[in-house]
Amino acid sequence: MSTKTEHIEALKAEIAVALGYPADQPPIAVPPAEAAKVLGVQEATLAWWRSRRKAYLPYLKAGKLVRYRLTDLAEYLARNMEDGQ
Repeated sequence: MSTKTEHIEALKAEIAVALGYPADQPPIAVPPAEAAKVLGVQEATLAWWRSRRKAYLPYLKAGKLVRYRLTDLAEYLARNMEDGQ
């Protein structure tokens, strides 16, 4: 497993635990309210991003049902992390 893959998997586990799921059995996708909590934004912000495609954060949509994959949330966080140097 590559370092990047390991980092993403570790972030997924952290996200799962922060949302109250077991780290070893995280859900595949979560609703916008949980995704917003992980990202530290309002749920309305996610809706705005989806409607205007302002931030590259993939989502799943079936009718009106919207879900965010934990893998995509972890990758988004990894891409937007700063190391503080």
